[in-house]
Amino acid sequence: MIAGAAVLALAPTLAACTGGDGLRAVGDAPETAVLPAADGAEAALSLSAALLEHAEVVALAGDADAPAMAAVAAEAGVPMLVGSGEAVAEELDRIGAQTLVVGPDTDPGELAEGREVTTLEDLEAEGAAADVPAPEAPAEGAPVTVLLDPEQDATVVAVARAVAGAAGADVAEMPGGEPRRDAATVEAATAAAGEDPAVGILALGESFGDTAQLLGAIQQATTVPQLPGGGQLAFPGRRMIAAYGSPGIPSLGILGEQDLDASITRVQELAAEYEGLSSEQIVPAFEVITTVASSSAGSDGDYSQAIDVATIREWVDAAAEAGVYVVLDLQPGTTDFLTQATMYEELLLEPHVGLALDSEWRLEPGQRHLEQIGSVTAAEVNETATWLADLTAEHGLPQKVLILHQFSLAMISDREDVDTSRPELAITLHADGHGSPGDKLATYDALQQGLPGGIWMAWKNFYDEDTPTFTPEETFEVEPRPWFVSYQ
Repeated sequence: MIAGAAVLALAPTLAACTGGDGLRAVGDAPETAVLPAADGAEAALSLSAALLEHAEVVALAGDADAPAMAAVAAEAGVPMLVGSGEAVAEELDRIGAQTLVVGPDTDPGELAEGREVTTLEDLEAEGAAADVPAPEAPAEGAPVTVLLDPEQDATVVAVARAVAGAAGADVAEMPGGEPRRDAATVEAATAAAGEDPAVGILALGESFGDTAQLLGAIQQATTVPQLPGGGQLAFPGRRMIAAYGSPGIPSLGILGEQDLDASITRVQELAAEYEGLSSEQIVPAFEVITTVASSSAGSDGDYSQAIDVATIREWVDAAAEAGVYVVLDLQPGTTDFLTQATMYEELLLEPHVGLALDSEWRLEPGQRHLEQIGSVTAAEVNETATWLADLTAEHGLPQKVLILHQFSLAMISDREDVDTSRPELAITLHADGHGSPGDKLATYDALQQGLPGGIWMAWKNFYDEDTPTFTPEETFEVEPRPWFVSYQ
């Protein structure tokens, strides 16, 4: 394998061997597409076919030395291919390759027939570069952006950068293959889209989905509002730290222990305690108990007191200005979650507002709060989730957090039937257990057993009931690390 310092030392010599009419990118921007990239060889072929019209000098690597050769090629602006099979031979013929530059571990075999072959060791020798064609400068091609998922195979990424760079294409990183993940990926997707996102964008690898999915995600990235902290997906681009409670009711949690302005300051300071503990950005949040479980039936007989929209609106608007996410928490009594959720539809139309279903306070007829633990069926959860997902899609909103509160398995019946398929929602299971660290961790672990795929985990810290309250460091040592942490 070639040492890194030697690789970079050779790059200027190789760069002097290329350019001008000897290296031409395609004249017309290709249609936007997701290209196959199972390995470095397939990535190189996919991009070469899509981006290059002519290349007289090509770096050729075997599987073993592909990363090292990619570094040389990328530094020098030379395209490269990996392997020696029929597909590579056909591509070398198509682009008119006349000279192959190979590493010490690469045998070009039949690919050398009719072509000059030089090794990196040859290029180190004085005067060897004179034997390699040296056009003046690379021809400028059509504007193209190549989207790479840095979480995919490192060789694929390295090879793709080399080929894209040689063709003069821009390269943008999109972790997880998701243009909407965070502010940086949204910005990159918007820049790549230009006037017509159907042209000039090539994404590499299956993490981007198919071409239709990629186009849909890019379209959303250019039109949908961003969440606090940037991006249009709730997770995994951020972790939220929330103050839980109800305005003006201190007994329900820390959110009600001070006025609105002081609550914003408090949650911002709370979130700041988590800075540096995770690679994701930390976003402050409110979890506002919007319908409050009541000991009396009330005028509508549902044992739930709904706070008026105007009162919650003040908190929602102030949170938007401060970059605070808001979750509306429902304690529905004997009514159903969907009925209560629709009462706050105008607030859920805000891009920074999500929803929480607190099943502890969902009663059957004849039940009373605190006499038993409430519960909800998966069917009712799905009904509410479908409504919220449809609302989000219809109004072009970013992904919404939908929290399911639980500390006992009986609180959500048929939990395996909870539908997590709607991409408009980040369904989050909030472990509400309090007590000793051992008890809390046991509850957290138990709630993950049999959990449907696609659900994010959340955690709650209690100031009074926990013995002791977890520190931020201890909270983020919980496995899996919670994406949403609330304080009561």
